[in-house]
Amino acid sequence: MSHTFHIPVLGLGYSIDTPLKVARYGISSTVSIVDDELIERMREYHSKQNSIAYQAIKKTDIDYRSKRITAYLNLLNELVDKQFDLLQNENFDPGTDICRYFGLLPDNCPASKLYQRMLAEDEPEGKALLQNILKTYLKKGAIDVNIMAKVDKINYGKDGISLGEKFTDALASLRGFAESDLNSCVVLSAGMNPKLYSYLSEFADFYPTSHLPAKKKVILKVSDFRSALIQAKFLAKKGIWVHEFRIESGLNCGGHAFATEGFLLGPILEEFKQKREAMLNELYLLYHPVIKEKVGLDSVQPSTKITVQGGIGTSEENDFLIQYYQLDGTGWGSPFLLVPEATNVDENTLNCLKQAVEDDFYISSASPLGIPFNNFKKSSSETLRIERISKGKPGSPCTKKFLVSNTEFTKEPICTASRQYQKLKIEQLGGQSLPEEQFKRLYNDVVEKVCLCQGLCTSAYIKNDILKAKENKAVAICPGPNTAYFSKIYSLDEMVKHIYGKINLLSQTPRPHIFINELKLYVDYLKKDIEKSVFNYSEKNIKRLQNFKAELLKGIEYYRSILPEIKLKSIKQMEDALLRFEGEIEGLGLVSNRD
Repeated sequence: MSHTFHIPVLGLGYSIDTPLKVARYGISSTVSIVDDELIERMREYHSKQNSIAYQAIKKTDIDYRSKRITAYLNLLNELVDKQFDLLQNENFDPGTDICRYFGLLPDNCPASKLYQRMLAEDEPEGKALLQNILKTYLKKGAIDVNIMAKVDKINYGKDGISLGEKFTDALASLRGFAESDLNSCVVLSAGMNPKLYSYLSEFADFYPTSHLPAKKKVILKVSDFRSALIQAKFLAKKGIWVHEFRIESGLNCGGHAFATEGFLLGPILEEFKQKREAMLNELYLLYHPVIKEKVGLDSVQPSTKITVQGGIGTSEENDFLIQYYQLDGTGWGSPFLLVPEATNVDENTLNCLKQAVEDDFYISSASPLGIPFNNFKKSSSETLRIERISKGKPGSPCTKKFLVSNTEFTKEPICTASRQYQKLKIEQLGGQSLPEEQFKRLYNDVVEKVCLCQGLCTSAYIKNDILKAKENKAVAICPGPNTAYFSKIYSLDEMVKHIYGKINLLSQTPRPHIFINELKLYVDYLKKDIEKSVFNYSEKNIKRLQNFKAELLKGIEYYRSILPEIKLKSIKQMEDALLRFEGEIEGLGLVSNRD
């Protein structure tokens, strides 16, 4: 048995080489393959660190983006294999990686129990026999990759002509993964991209053979059942099976926040639990005839995992979610930002995170994608943003252009975080004779955007001492609000033992239940949505807000119904919190134009 948790993707650079730090211990993690420049620099860095010849893949090379990704993933795979081979051949001496491997496993798994039996064995022959058996349990963690499906910029040649669909950012990223040596998964997040999803079917590695399952598999990161089913059906019709549905809280997560229409995590998990079997049967009816025609395989229904992530903070929550909702595992992301062994957080940002309080984490409009974004008030990129505004020069230089999308003022798309866009937009607002309050709100929306392409990589550059002389040192970081409850710098062993309930890192920290934390975020989100809607009181918008409100109230009733199952020591506190938020929601007034 391997671990029951994984480390999700963390920004662009925070988990860019996490597999090198945890995979040999059987822990799976996810690497972002959005930024090929970051990837190329990390390939150079790790090649030199391991005395491996490095040959640059230049931007002038044909299909350079895809080739950079393939080369980096192959390097990660090679290095992890070397690490794992060394671990497999170690003696079971104190302080070795092989002992650490088994020491990190949950106590209730067969390998951990056998390891404890081996340690207690006095007879040398018996000890050696158990050690040989233990080595058959060793399994390295996966090197998974993440693609934000809709971050799919069109790329042009020197002549200004599009290079074609297969050279857009998302498709080139997928090709880079598909042509790598990895036997792992691609996590598709941030919504459905039909062009990208169809492109999966062009690679043989995503199909099973008569002897083996597919070498490369698909994980869908989703925030509700309906969208999960729609996406999975689209893929099944192409002969692509979803290996895992990775359910993420709409708001109680790191990075971009994809708020549902008031659907809370508990009811979403309940729907997956109730409909899981029927959904997989429906998908198999679509998948089977296609796979039979494409590869001549009359296969049985492949397995599918369902996992959850976003805001989990204690082993009790972890165990409850897995057991009650019959899940296959959980994801722990933001807490690992405080584990230097596992992630790339520079010392200054690390200390700021360690000292942060709840109010330092907030859902912002900072992302140029126009999607709510979990932000950190004490980040150096936020400090720089405010300084630029005070100097009358809001916005950032735009060099990487991964998030260019706006054509409001220009023929070619530009980024809404760029100085160019913000200057033009502010001038436009200034010429519209808007009421002061409305102008201020719209102005703040414009200047809140920050450069994520640079900021989310900087910490990795600083930590690994590869920041170039003239590069911006401002760090953007996007931890989930759950990070506020973790107030120290931890070792990998401490965090993993906390997840499995061997120790409690939060024993001195008052913390509401995961469901209550998410509910609070949704109530705050609804309040802000209502405030913003003061200038858009259309009947359609009023109905949307009313439905949102109704779903939150239904969610509260659901939580009341399962309180006995949660088995909290402080059940009264959760009851009181549900009652308080119910009152707040019911008190939120919604007025239409007719009133």
